[in-house]
Amino acid sequence: MRHRTDWLSLLCGLLFVGIGVLYLTGTAPDMAVMALVLVAGLGLAGFVAVLAKAVRKR
Repeated sequence: MRHRTDWLSLLCGLLFVGIGVLYLTGTAPDMAVMALVLVAGLGLAGFVAVLAKAVRKR
């Protein structure tokens, strides 16, 4: 059985994994920049999820 891709979960998971890898390698910028990247990334993931849902309904 196939199911549709949950783009919001996928993109949010990739964002958190990417941030985690940056902190593990010690190359992450300060917290203010990372908070901005996190908020912008979550917003982008939400936008993509809304677009994907709108396309599916057609």
